[in-house]
Amino acid sequence: MAAPEPVTPTTSVDNAAVSAVTPATSAVATSAARPTPSLPPADELLALLDGRRLSPAQRRIAHYLLENLPEVAFLSSMELAERVGVSQPSVTRFAAALGFSGYPELRAALRPIALRVPEAGIHSERIAGNELHSALESDQANLEALHKYAADPSRLARLGTDLAASEPLSVIGLRMSAPVASYFAYGAARIHPDVRIIDTPGSPAHEALLRAKSAGGTWLVAFVLPRYSAESVVILRSARELGLKTAVVTDVPLVPFAHLADVLLPVGVGSRSVFDSHAAPMAFAALLLQSLADAAPERTQERLEAYEALAETRGFYVDK
Repeated sequence: MAAPEPVTPTTSVDNAAVSAVTPATSAVATSAARPTPSLPPADELLALLDGRRLSPAQRRIAHYLLENLPEVAFLSSMELAERVGVSQPSVTRFAAALGFSGYPELRAALRPIALRVPEAGIHSERIAGNELHSALESDQANLEALHKYAADPSRLARLGTDLAASEPLSVIGLRMSAPVASYFAYGAARIHPDVRIIDTPGSPAHEALLRAKSAGGTWLVAFVLPRYSAESVVILRSARELGLKTAVVTDVPLVPFAHLADVLLPVGVGSRSVFDSHAAPMAFAALLLQSLADAAPERTQERLEAYEALAETRGFYVDK
């Protein structure tokens, strides 16, 4: 099978955008990020958590840790689990997600940081109030990384041409990826004559792919953002078996399903709040829509004018 044609930002990114193109697992695979005593405790703790792919339960633990570091650094795993309201195995998995061999090793790494927290608490190190800033900065870095795509617009232009020629054009996005896929499909349907969104896994999805292929479709656009839906991977595999080409929007290049993509489109996902932020994937979906529109300008103009006429006649919108 031919290797996927990666449409990726160049690897020479600035430090602020590294998280947008680097797999979160790479840091875990080597070793846990050890404390850097030269940093303030707040920044040291953020560095320990930065770039990790955490489940919702693990993020609850992380938030509790950020709020209560001096206490957490001396708790047992069972005591921490009780305070956060999660299971003890969740605490163990949290430590492993940060790259430690277990919770005792994580706790040992946290204690030197906790001992340097001022008496006023870690809030004085701006960490509690800065969590929101940190999340926004992560999104900003991911958005900045999108400029790497704009640096070579011919890449997206080629993909836009291929997608514009696929009739029908299939789109899939399941679970947390569904809103981004829905946004893209809604916009694409305005300018493309036959867009079919697949939002139900199982046999309906496989039947939809078969119908699309039989009708002359050649491409599937898949949004597979963390946590990666197993059903999406199954559908990608089915699409390849049917002979459909796949353009896959995901968060990092080294995803386990990269071999199922003809065009891989890594876009950074914010992971510093309870749930992932898809600010950059949404922005990228808009770029992809622009490429789709530019690939068939006359058709785009005709369809947009027809829609506007209908919207005005039927009163779809309320004027300001």
